[in-house]
Amino acid sequence: GEVIFGGCDPDNPVPYSNNVNPMLTDMYQITMCYGYWMAQRHETPAVFDMFFRKSPFNGEFTVFGGLSQVLAFLHTYRITDTQLAYLKTLMPNADEKFFAWLAAIDCSKVKVHGFKEGSIVFPREPLLRVEGPIGICQLLETTLLCIVNYASLVATNAARMRIAVGPDKTLL
Repeated sequence: GEVIFGGCDPDNPVPYSNNVNPMLTDMYQITMCYGYWMAQRHETPAVFDMFFRKSPFNGEFTVFGGLSQVLAFLHTYRITDTQLAYLKTLMPNADEKFFAWLAAIDCSKVKVHGFKEGSIVFPREPLLRVEGPIGICQLLETTLLCIVNYASLVATNAARMRIAVGPDKTLL
């Protein structure tokens, strides 16, 4: 795919939901990032591919969705003071410098390659390729999966309904 994000998406810079923020993740991602940081490997370049194993609804295809929200999330990625305070309660023995690093990160070093929204995609082909420092990319994984999986599921279900009723029926 083509490079679709290299720091900013001026057309849609804000996620649809306030729930799409750096805390839409799990402790595994934060712990892995802390491990990279402790080993001083958090800036090591990394590449992750996002794919799925089976199409939803026992179907043969999936409609790719969520790209605009991924771009908006990356554009606005900042861990707030409130979020940092919460993380400190979960990681009371972590080095204070780790939280200072978290407070300063953004996605300006992250690049994403992928399909256009609405593309028909198939199992085991990369939907997105995320490139950047391993610490930041690790923190993005769960959120990107949530955004793309939900949007693609909804788009695929809508396409299957349209196919089922035929082109001459009005759905609403």
